[in-house]
Amino acid sequence: MVELEPMVNWAVIKTGGKQYKVAEGDVIEVEKIGQGSGPITFDEVLLVKNDDNLIIGKPLVEKAKVKGQILGNFKGKKIRVVKFKSKSRYTRTRGHRQQKTKVKIEKIEV
Repeated sequence: MVELEPMVNWAVIKTGGKQYKVAEGDVIEVEKIGQGSGPITFDEVLLVKNDDNLIIGKPLVEKAKVKGQILGNFKGKKIRVVKFKSKSRYTRTRGHRQQKTKVKIEKIEV
């Protein structure tokens, strides 16, 4: 008899100093990843939710990987940074657009 692998519902991964809840088929926007396009593997998996149980890492889940495909790099929404000092006629306005990468999650392995 062949034992089927349980289907993974979702996982929490860490990349770029942030944590993301992902499921298979999701498209997420993360901090810029150096490579241009192609496959990518996230090894820092903090939590995995299966159909029947929840696996919490201490701090990472052993042998868990999230595989994805890089769709492309882009710039995020522009933010404005304003410095202001009252009573001295000083204002300084600057803008910033964060570099981001779009990733499609293909498979969550435990």
